[in-house]
Amino acid sequence: MEARQVKSIRDAMAIVEDRELTHIKVGLFDIDGVMRGKYMSKAKFFSALERGFAFCDVVLGWDVKDQLYDNAKYTGWHTGYPDAPVRILPHTCRDVVGEEGMLLFIAEFAKEAEALCPRGILRRVIEKAETMGFSAMAALEYEFFLFNETPHSIREKNFRNLETVTPDWFGYSMIRNSVHSGLYQDILSMAETMDFPIEGIHSETGPGVIEAAITVDNIEAAADKGALFKTFMKVLAQKRGLMATFMAKWSGDYPGQSGHIHLSLRNKDGASVFYDPSQAHNMSQLQRYFLAGQQHLMPEFLCMIAPTINSYSRMIPGFWAPTDATWGIENRTTALRVIPGTAKSQRVEYRLGAADANPYLALAAALASGLYGIEHKLEPGEQVKGNAYEQTHDASIALPSTLWDATQSFKQSSAAECFFGKAFVEHYAISREWEEREFRKHVSDWEMERYFEII
Repeated sequence: MEARQVKSIRDAMAIVEDRELTHIKVGLFDIDGVMRGKYMSKAKFFSALERGFAFCDVVLGWDVKDQLYDNAKYTGWHTGYPDAPVRILPHTCRDVVGEEGMLLFIAEFAKEAEALCPRGILRRVIEKAETMGFSAMAALEYEFFLFNETPHSIREKNFRNLETVTPDWFGYSMIRNSVHSGLYQDILSMAETMDFPIEGIHSETGPGVIEAAITVDNIEAAADKGALFKTFMKVLAQKRGLMATFMAKWSGDYPGQSGHIHLSLRNKDGASVFYDPSQAHNMSQLQRYFLAGQQHLMPEFLCMIAPTINSYSRMIPGFWAPTDATWGIENRTTALRVIPGTAKSQRVEYRLGAADANPYLALAAALASGLYGIEHKLEPGEQVKGNAYEQTHDASIALPSTLWDATQSFKQSSAAECFFGKAFVEHYAISREWEEREFRKHVSDWEMERYFEII
């Protein structure tokens, strides 16, 4: 049996026995999209498959640096950080590149903790779509920079004067992907082995930057694939003595790193509900409603798409990241790009998405906002033609410019509470406010250089 043929608990047990594994890898994704996990003994794994297992809920109560939130209600010192129930998902079984015979399974929080679990939040929106008669297809594109650095060297350098794998600006370079063909082939091979196959990969504009487009799938599988790609791209890089970063913007000298989302809807018969060849740009009325919902709720859901302090450094005019909830036809300067095509390819690209977003939450926000538009039969604002950065747009579609402001909009959003649940909205807002407060404790180099002597 192959790893991706596993569909049931019985299958999972059988493949572990066939491979004579003593331990199995199990991991889940936290609020920030970071994979947390462990090697689990065969006996424990078999028990967990049937009855679930317990995982300390601190992973829902700390940040990317394992610092504990001081403002959370769900978990904290006041609860003693108890275990939370977790279920293993047999159908997520994968081979692990670089670990002969090893298997990896994705898990997710259950019961009360499921209300805060990123994978659970996406499924909640998927179930909403199903009640409306739709299924969603999605694909994620990620840009990431590669450096000739290690986890130790970047710290020794205080994250300054880092050496990129390649120099200069050279997008779509055949020279770069040929000189570094071994690296590219390793990435492609890993993606095939671990079932997040790459449709296309190329050098992007900037030193050491690569873009990888993951093949389309149903939206839940697309989220799994995006989250695993980010995790194991970092693993592959570090095993080669390199570092990969998915920060939204690591340098003010170069464009930020996107995590574009491609979305379409199908009806229960599997036919596209976005495609109508009788209409301009093949846009059905349902696609117009969907687009309008994404445009309308983008300011309210922004902190799910742009979840870090650094996210907002990317959102500046002229650097391929939108600053307003604009839309256009085949227009890469807008936040939402309608891509006319066939019944198979007609879709919306959510170009605001950044590489630092949690794939589960970014997809949940992009889908939920579109469904909202269909529910309320919203119409999109005027289409932007030409350079969106050089035009003035209605104030209603202006995007918050900081994580704090985005979080306040999210907290006050009735649509967010409807789609994601009150418990998640409260907890996620708390986590983003914590992130902002942690940042405000920091004195930047810019402040020191600007004020130390002169002010």
